[in-house]
Amino acid sequence: MLVPILLALAGASGPLPAAPSPARPSLGAEVSVITGLPVASPASVGMSSERLDAVNRVVERGIAAGGYPGAAVIVGRKGKAVLQRGFGRLSWDPSSPDVNPASTIYDLASLTKVVGTTTAVMVLFDQGRISLDSPVSRYLPEFTGGEKDLVTIRQLLTHRSGLPAGRDIFRLTHDPAEARRIILATPLAFHPGQYYEYSDLGADVLAMVVEAVSAQPLDEFLADYVFHPLGMYQTEFRPADSLKARIAPTGTSGGGRSGQGEVNDENAFATGGVAGHAGLFSTAADLSVFAQMMLNGGVYDGVRIIADSTVQLFTTRAAGHRALGWDTPTGSFGSGNYLSERAFGHTGFTGTSMWIDPDRDMFVILLTNRVYASRSPHPVRVIADVRSDLSDAASLSVTDMADGELVMPASFRADREVGWNQRARSKRSGRARHAKSLSSRHGTRSGSARAAAELKRTSRAKHTSQHTPKRAGGHVSRQSTKSKHAAGSGKSKSKSKHRG
Repeated sequence: MLVPILLALAGASGPLPAAPSPARPSLGAEVSVITGLPVASPASVGMSSERLDAVNRVVERGIAAGGYPGAAVIVGRKGKAVLQRGFGRLSWDPSSPDVNPASTIYDLASLTKVVGTTTAVMVLFDQGRISLDSPVSRYLPEFTGGEKDLVTIRQLLTHRSGLPAGRDIFRLTHDPAEARRIILATPLAFHPGQYYEYSDLGADVLAMVVEAVSAQPLDEFLADYVFHPLGMYQTEFRPADSLKARIAPTGTSGGGRSGQGEVNDENAFATGGVAGHAGLFSTAADLSVFAQMMLNGGVYDGVRIIADSTVQLFTTRAAGHRALGWDTPTGSFGSGNYLSERAFGHTGFTGTSMWIDPDRDMFVILLTNRVYASRSPHPVRVIADVRSDLSDAASLSVTDMADGELVMPASFRADREVGWNQRARSKRSGRARHAKSLSSRHGTRSGSARAAAELKRTSRAKHTSQHTPKRAGGHVSRQSTKSKHAAGSGKSKSKSKHRG
């Protein structure tokens, strides 16, 4: 596999290799072509059906708690789907269609970053068209100014480019060309390589690199080189209106958008519905094919999409908990506690997640539309617990590992429902309660105003001292160079909604 690497380092040019893309079948409201893995019993692939049944209970508890109206789940092992089930409905309306893992289409949100953008980079890396340590400006001359010339492809993939988490582009424009200019003109917030900042803008710049190198729009490139060769005909940006009946709604958005068949992410919508950070729609069955391709080292059903060495390179931890594009399990963000060290995956804001565990030859896919009219007072907690429980239940169901079966816990997070019914307190009400407590210590009610003012000053000073990093080209520095947000720590300075 030295050829792609040497070509990349040399900056190879010329026409792209032809994509092995079969003609797309016509898919309407009635599905004529269904993708997915062969179905097998858990016992036939070394899993316990009794333990795996915990998945059903966990997902159903999330629906009962009002976290989401429905879900599509697939657990696969050794090339087979051992649990493939739809739960609930597309919406809370009793007349809404039941969820079907083979045909219900979900907005993937930030799964777009890995299933779409990162995979496109992997393909171009294989072709010798992209070098990970080359500056982004080599491929995008418009990405320049200040220290942008120092930003590399690798830093974009590991969220250490120095770009901020995002911008409200949808408030500035709904013209895709102007949105592109705004993204490319965004100044760095930090010096390249200094901090980990999970950035939607970084993924968008990567998508622009793909388009510049391939001379194709991102959606067309992925269709030609990834989705159609795998038979993933229900995975695409901007799904046709004829598919709306099968698309899980994500709620109304600004500008009168219905949220059904249109990307939920407002910035992705502003860029025309095709973005590096969001915009893909898919079914659980389609994603099961993708996950199996990754487990197989880049090949599925005789069709090679990516070199096995490239799969290993991009899914191995590279900086902190991040691999190249992919995330790795840390016990949070839906990965649970039992996935192996070599596992990788990602989550999406709309309530999606996919975790792939090479050591167990297993994957776990969860698709929901938890952003649609949630009936839970704390839907973020619900989906976080369900994601983690799903990964745990699948891992605990494996019975043929060399170190034996893992011990089942007495209960799962969804059984305990900790924080599920507790309404989030606002910062303002929290300050008021704290101020009241301070005033009681002073022994007078008239002291509450003074206490509240002191608390506000203290909070502001604390926030300034803890959250003002050294910015690119600026003069404000952290007090310590051993910040928890330093590049090697894997800690994020802020939480992007797409990790939700």
